[in-house]
Amino acid sequence: LEIIVTIINMNDNSPVFKQTNLTKTIPEDTKVNTTVIPREDLSATDADLDTIYYELRTEVPDTGGYFAIKGVNNPEIYLQKALDYEKFKFTTLLLYARDRPVNSTDTTHTATATISVFIEQADTKPPWFLPCAFINPDNNICISSPYTGRVNISEQSTIPLTLEPGPIYAIDPDYTLNEKIVYSIVGGDTNKVFSIDADTGNLTMNKAATSPETFLLQVMASQVNNIQKYSVVSVEIKVINKSDHAPYFKSSIYRGTVSVGLAPGSLVLDADVPSKPLMIAAADDDFTDV
Repeated sequence: LEIIVTIINMNDNSPVFKQTNLTKTIPEDTKVNTTVIPREDLSATDADLDTIYYELRTEVPDTGGYFAIKGVNNPEIYLQKALDYEKFKFTTLLLYARDRPVNSTDTTHTATATISVFIEQADTKPPWFLPCAFINPDNNICISSPYTGRVNISEQSTIPLTLEPGPIYAIDPDYTLNEKIVYSIVGGDTNKVFSIDADTGNLTMNKAATSPETFLLQVMASQVNNIQKYSVVSVEIKVINKSDHAPYFKSSIYRGTVSVGLAPGSLVLDADVPSKPLMIAAADDDFTDV
């Protein structure tokens, strides 16, 4: 009597990952659709030789949608949306491997791999002149106001010029990189009256300005490692007549009178000479002919 016995494979094994915990660091400027973790690092095996079905989930709130797998049977993880270091710097992905489809009613075995993803800041932003104001909700664009200052005609300052709202200063907003910044004047300096310190941004004078005019300088701050990362700001310098004297009032006190019930805009009369309107006058000895 010949007896033939057929052994039927039973689904009694769970899928197995080579690594159940992975750590990956991804540069912020990684291009969309780039593979960030290859299939061979993520594929699971099954002793029952079943087809394995994968699912990827994001555990950290507000970090979903950035990463995805190539397909239900392909666990290769790729970048689905552009990264922004200012929005998040870390997330956790859970990769599930099942030996049956997700909605199957059959007995299903599951394995899980945890993937820790760190975002590495990239050199993506040009320098910012300070102070500046953010103009968008993500706080990744900061616009500065022009700097302003004054110099006396026919007088060369021997110290750095005082400017408003403060000294010329720029930073690298990619703060974990903090690339070195250098300064230069790229426009508006007719007759080479001014110089700027490349390292500090201090603005000084090479010679005196000989006429009352306004210089509108264009100052550039650029990264030493990449001159294409730069910003330009306006610096308005007014040349004025030198003032040796402060203005002063011709009288220490002025007295006037008004009548009850006068309409708005009515003249206030001089208390000492009621027939004349009250006149408040100031003088400046820098202008003796006024």
